[in-house]
Amino acid sequence: MDSTTTGFIVETLTRSIVEHRLQPGAKLVEQTLADQFGVSRTLIRQALFKLSQNRLIRMEPARGAFVAAPSISEAQQVFAVRRMLEAGMTQAFIRQATAEQINALQDHIAEEEAAVMRGDVPGRTTLLGDFHVRMAQLMGNEVLAHLLMDLLSRCALITLMYQSAGAAEHSHEEHRAIVAALEARDEARALLLMDRHLCNVEASLTLTPVATPPSAP
Repeated sequence: MDSTTTGFIVETLTRSIVEHRLQPGAKLVEQTLADQFGVSRTLIRQALFKLSQNRLIRMEPARGAFVAAPSISEAQQVFAVRRMLEAGMTQAFIRQATAEQINALQDHIAEEEAAVMRGDVPGRTTLLGDFHVRMAQLMGNEVLAHLLMDLLSRCALITLMYQSAGAAEHSHEEHRAIVAALEARDEARALLLMDRHLCNVEASLTLTPVATPPSAP
């Protein structure tokens, strides 16, 4: 990707936020960013607008852009929507999944495990969230995949702020159990495990942000 494109700027700033190099509440100064990326302020504004759509930053009139600091209430609403949406996705996936699609999910699980084992916080954060998007992509439903990406972008910062560090390995094991149920074509168990997984991620949130960036769901 060209380093002067809006997409590159969005990707770079997103990673900075996820890795906590940009802290919640930090101000993002257009001119400083323009100098850093060697681009016009117009491109920076476009990137900031995209990040605000993803709920990773907030735009305040006459004040500028700030890294978002989402609330527990917002997290609860996001997870409520995800439970409804992903229940339908799990049911549809198990009814149409091929052996190749199951194998693709198992490959993703192996990547998750490797990232968790090596303590790769940014890597595991991305992979644990992408598991849910990957299911939609394997079904060939790009609309669903984009809806999930939007929801995951909203809760990624929330979980990084509020989830315990030990939840990463637990989320990975829950993903593994979900895939096992999908492979066995056990629809009832797959639905139960997916709902329980999302409830567990929400339950792992605390009212006090943790010091070490933890995992995404």
